[in-house]
Amino acid sequence: MAAARALAIMTVFLLVALSTSHVASSLHPGLGVCHARVATSQEKQYHCSPPVTASTKAVLTLNSFEKGKDGGGPSECDNAYHSDEEMVVALSTGWFKNMGRCGHRIKIIANGKSVYAKVVDECDSVYGCDDEHNYKPPCANNIVDASPAVWNALGLDQNVGMEGITWSDSDN
Repeated sequence: MAAARALAIMTVFLLVALSTSHVASSLHPGLGVCHARVATSQEKQYHCSPPVTASTKAVLTLNSFEKGKDGGGPSECDNAYHSDEEMVVALSTGWFKNMGRCGHRIKIIANGKSVYAKVVDECDSVYGCDDEHNYKPPCANNIVDASPAVWNALGLDQNVGMEGITWSDSDN
């Protein structure tokens, strides 16, 4: 009887662990593993993103745009690095619109607060796992990859690394 109960508890624990890791890896692009190789067909690749509305649902991830940090190379829009104190973001490939949102500001809402941030880069949803992408797998198609300044302004815990948000284009 004790052995059956222990087996049942271990089974439940294993199922919870597996479902949690699947959910986490689907929410955060950096949770996958790359080892100095080009992305394969096993990684999800997205050429489009959900439609942008006045309240587009997305996942906010944390990224440093400073040289030598986790963002990889310079930003796509201006070929420059950006301080962690700047309110800047990278958008998933579909939302980036082939550099069409470069320099535009977007409004991000989370935690009961809103901030504006400038689009400076693409969170590549098609390619990854190489030097150019800092050996990270491709981003999901619903990512707003934000600087620490954005996280701080929204009052979010950077140790979490990802948060559900809404965003929209801004005329400001």
